[in-house]
Amino acid sequence: MDTRSHRPWRIVTSFLTPVLALALTAPVAAQAIPDDAYSAVHWRLIGPFRAGRVLAASGISGNPSTFYFGSVAGGVWKTDNAGVTWQPLFDGEPIASIGALAIARSDPSVIYVGTGEADMRSDITYGNGVYKSTDGGAHWQHMGLEDTRQIGKVLVDPKNPDVVLVAALGHAYGPNVQRGVFRSEDGGRTWTKVLYRDENTGAVDLAWDPANPAVVYATLWNAQRPPWSQYPPDEGPGSGIYKSVDEGRTWTELTGHGLPNGPLGRVGVTVSGDRVYAIVEVQGGGPATAQRGRSGLYRSDDGGASWRFMSGDDRITTRMWYFGRLFVDPSNPDVVYLPNRGIVRTEDGGRTFTTIKGSPGGDDYHYLWIDPTDG
Repeated sequence: MDTRSHRPWRIVTSFLTPVLALALTAPVAAQAIPDDAYSAVHWRLIGPFRAGRVLAASGISGNPSTFYFGSVAGGVWKTDNAGVTWQPLFDGEPIASIGALAIARSDPSVIYVGTGEADMRSDITYGNGVYKSTDGGAHWQHMGLEDTRQIGKVLVDPKNPDVVLVAALGHAYGPNVQRGVFRSEDGGRTWTKVLYRDENTGAVDLAWDPANPAVVYATLWNAQRPPWSQYPPDEGPGSGIYKSVDEGRTWTELTGHGLPNGPLGRVGVTVSGDRVYAIVEVQGGGPATAQRGRSGLYRSDDGGASWRFMSGDDRITTRMWYFGRLFVDPSNPDVVYLPNRGIVRTEDGGRTFTTIKGSPGGDDYHYLWIDPTDG
């Protein structure tokens, strides 16, 4: 007898048996559970635990247990136990994408949020301007700048919570005029556009020395995201570094004197007194020609008057359009952190680097907050 013809039946029988048993026993089990028992069932998170990019974070000086972060598609979150638990603060607002967050140092209950991430990935969502809270994030008020779409940075005067600067990158997919640097002196009720180049070029970064907010640096970036392109974004002319000595009212472009000739892509900036660092992308990527300059870390020791190239290390120049941030220790101008695929730190002013968290090819890091009174 050929048993091969019987094998399919054995397979089907072994499959049907547990199914039939389950079907016969399920009604009995369901009847054994009282209806009111379901009222005690509550949802709990079982994963996945990774939540995507974070481009905005801020703490409260002198209070290491309380800090905030903004998710690029998940609103604003707060912890008051150093990250053990978190509470969402922005679920009642119509926008979930957070590009920037700043807490007033003179009054930590005042928080400004710039909506719309500005990292220009292909999977990017937009914002609708600036929001403000005066009670630590419990309630929010929309403060305008609706058409800025993508906001890269917000600064609040450390002594006056009503003085605010906003770096608006603008529409990701086309030109618009509500981009550049905006300034408010009345807590966001009214805004003045103080730095603007053209409808294709927006602002992506701002930095000042907490000890002297009159001196401000801004970076402009001409970047568009074609809907059919994954990455990187298309870049055009107009990117560069600007300086103000009157807390953002007027601006002067910084060119030459050691800075690359470009054309430039994304630029990030950080400052501690007269020491200024910039992470500069020269369009074309990699080591550029001698005439154009190189992508990498640049340093000024005289407030931006002159610059020198410090390093083009791959750990800090990978996907500069996607990262493009750096942070100087406010208590030691030789210590700088550069988030990228790992967090890279220099302790000698940019001469050498150590990867202190993550590693190339591992996680992506985008942002740091350093207590201005405790590096």
